Amino acid sequence: MTYGVPVWIKALEKDCNRKIYNRVQRLINIKIAKAYRITSNKALCTLTGLTPIVIQAEEEARIFNIMRENSQTEIDKDVQLKDWLNPADLVRITELPEDEEIQIYTDGSKNDKGVGVGIAIFIKRKLEEQLKYKLHNNCSNNQAEQMAIVRAIEAIGNVHIRDSRLRKATIYTAELLSNH
Repeated sequence: MTYGVPVWIKALEKDCNRKIYNRVQRLINIKIAKAYRITSNKALCTLTGLTPIVIQAEEEARIFNIMRENSQTEIDKDVQLKDWLNPADLVRITELPEDEEIQIYTDGSKNDKGVGVGIAIFIKRKLEEQLKYKLHNNCSNNQAEQMAIVRAIEAIGNVHIRDSRLRKATIYTAELLSNH
């Protein structure tokens, strides 16, 4: 689906083209995950472990352009620890609308000490619960991020709320926060 992507990547700037492209991947993901048709594409990508096709296409086009501009450029090169970007410098948290009563923040991480997942649940902007899970050391960082989302979805069912009216729950990931 990404054949010749550097040539036509600009077409994905239009919403109508993105929708068509996402629709194709969505149909594939529904079959892989054996999910209902009402399941969102983002949830399907998480369940199947596949990168959203638009992101994959943008990445392949970017790599092609980097390699074309300078054939001497190394994509995966060693970087000194002091030159690493700190995610805290890139994140900007914006105020949430009042109607979002349940907010869940997730993060998965892998380092020398192991692999883990962290979840913070806020109800009406008040921290109600913090969850953390240790994963097997063979898990990747992406698997940890996905497991954080899965555990957050499971945690929504255990949230104790005084009245029984329906509420909107929003899950924020480190990826989503860095894109604001």
